[in-house]
Amino acid sequence: MAQWLSGTVTDNHHWHANLFSVKIQTSAFDFTAGQFVRLGIDTHDGRVQRAYSLVNSPGNTELEFLVSTVADGKLSPLLQQLKMGDTLDVSQPASGFFVLDEVPAGDNLWLMASGTGIGPYLSMLGTTQLWQRFNHVILVHSVRTIADLVYRELITQCQHQYPGQLHYQPIVTREAHSGALSKRLPELIQSGELQSACQQSLTNRSQVMLCGNPQMITDTKAVLEGLGLTKNLRRSPGNITVEQYW
Repeated sequence: MAQWLSGTVTDNHHWHANLFSVKIQTSAFDFTAGQFVRLGIDTHDGRVQRAYSLVNSPGNTELEFLVSTVADGKLSPLLQQLKMGDTLDVSQPASGFFVLDEVPAGDNLWLMASGTGIGPYLSMLGTTQLWQRFNHVILVHSVRTIADLVYRELITQCQHQYPGQLHYQPIVTREAHSGALSKRLPELIQSGELQSACQQSLTNRSQVMLCGNPQMITDTKAVLEGLGLTKNLRRSPGNITVEQYW
């Protein structure tokens, strides 16, 4: 049964007007990279709570969450306004099966995300399991604007730490950006442009994790299935592991 821990905000970094990362100090607890917890704030109308994936890796002393502000949302605008020293509640234990333990072996691992769906992958980057299991890890982040390309410093650090093992491919659909592709993710896979840019194959010997908005997942999954990849289920291991992010 879930319990609630009291947390104290240690940082609230605004990437732009509608995207921010909040760090929270709580009592230590274990989790697996890719899992989520619930954040809760008490209001005059009762507790408001929502699930968010942990961005920090296991073992870090602070919890971190990447949040997109929803204009008419009940919780995200409140989280955006939090300042250092403010308090909120964090559910424990963490939940979810969008974790590396659920992913079969493969020639390479594609981590495909749209928007804040990159969060679970950032947590995985800080684990030894990821690098020990897969010789080639391809992180694909599809966003609308350049300002949405978050945590680039962290990603670059990982590329230096694991040279030749991590390929980062940004996709920016509404602005031109050096090094970024510009079409929708399913189109880039269908045409082979993504595979060419990353210099990696996408076959039934690959593993793909998908996290982000439902339409991206539906369309990308259909294209991948057209290439011979199958959905990964516990009763029937395959190639495509999915997390519906909202």
